[in-house]
Amino acid sequence: MSERNTPRPDAPTPDDRPSAADEHTGHGAGRLLVAVYGLLALAATGRSVLQIVEYFDRAPVSYLLSALAAVIYIIATVGLARGNRTSVRVAAVAVTIELIGVLVVGALSYAMSDAFPDKTVWSHFGQGYGYVPLVLPFLGLWWIWRHRALVTGSSMSGPPEPRR
Repeated sequence: MSERNTPRPDAPTPDDRPSAADEHTGHGAGRLLVAVYGLLALAATGRSVLQIVEYFDRAPVSYLLSALAAVIYIIATVGLARGNRTSVRVAAVAVTIELIGVLVVGALSYAMSDAFPDKTVWSHFGQGYGYVPLVLPFLGLWWIWRHRALVTGSSMSGPPEPRR
């Protein structure tokens, strides 16, 4: 047998490769992640609609930020639940924006409290939601990264070893 057709000893066999269910971000432990994102999407949407309809003149920036958070949570939920390549990429962008948003708004809500007369989903790093908005994007990005590693078969510990 030629070297070209000889399988590498570290190459995954068909039995070692993840199943279709394992490759989907919305399966396995990913279901819990999708459920938490869905719950936050629902909570942030309800909160922002109420705030915008009833109290918009009190703190428009805060309430629009809550609406933005709701949209981002909806996009992340759908992307993770669908699980195909494009949806996961869209979810990764949404989760990255979420992370930046919760860090920036969280810091600004402490540094410039007058600019945030009322709470948002992300103010004080998600304190009103038990800091879930602060932890969730880290878990979401980790899950997406883990999923990518499973699908591509790449090692998470570093670059691949050179072929001999």
